[in-house]
Amino acid sequence: PASGFLETILSILHHTIYICAPLALIIQRKARAQNCTMQLSLPAVLLASASLTLAAPTAAMSKGTAAKMNTRLAKAVRPHFLNAVNKVSRDVSRKAGEETLSTGGTAPFGKFWDPAGFSKDLTPNELKRYREAELTHGRVAMLGALGFLTQEAFHPLFGGDIDGPAIKHFEEIVAKAPTFWYPVMLAIAVAELGRARIGWQDPFDGGSLFGLREGYTPGDIGFDPLGLKPQNPADYINMQNKEINNGRLAMIALAGFIAQELVNGKPIVN
Repeated sequence: PASGFLETILSILHHTIYICAPLALIIQRKARAQNCTMQLSLPAVLLASASLTLAAPTAAMSKGTAAKMNTRLAKAVRPHFLNAVNKVSRDVSRKAGEETLSTGGTAPFGKFWDPAGFSKDLTPNELKRYREAELTHGRVAMLGALGFLTQEAFHPLFGGDIDGPAIKHFEEIVAKAPTFWYPVMLAIAVAELGRARIGWQDPFDGGSLFGLREGYTPGDIGFDPLGLKPQNPADYINMQNKEINNGRLAMIALAGFIAQELVNGKPIVN
């Protein structure tokens, strides 16, 4: 009946407006608590609040109201609201990522490329930690890719006996000099500890176990012995983008090197 249809519409509007205001305040406070400096538009906040209202009636609603929310109309409207609020959530997450990470986004993927949504529910500090991991793995991969090609072509250590595919060199060195890797691992541990003391919070001093320090730029540990860091901010960002992109390429290349040698058992340059 038309009267029932109209009553349901009015009920939805009434409870949406009734609940939107406090939910909007909660959303805005949560954004501020996560150091999110973006401005949430009123339509976005109201849309998110309205979707929550339609998605699950609260215990404060009467039984009659809850029954009306489960009518055919509510079920038809609910998916559209949820799709809209998911889009708002993705836009907010993308905006937070762009503000948290000023580098790494280059053409043709734009300023912040995350099609799989890995950063969807991350705080700005967690997002920076992901960038720290990306930079660290990228630097290791650049050294590893260069090492693969170099050690297969030039290997004077151990009398030149360490030869063949690079993926087998570790085992060959262990067989020939079992204690060789002990000082290497110690050097790696010292380097990692030094990096952690610069960029990571101290858990023994009330800090988070996996949190980065406030004001710390991912990857910037102050190591620049050749003085290559540009003083111009634009040039500095350009160099950071080059490092990230070359690190990403090196990670893919190193994975390809390993896969190829596992398949054919031959050095990369043969």
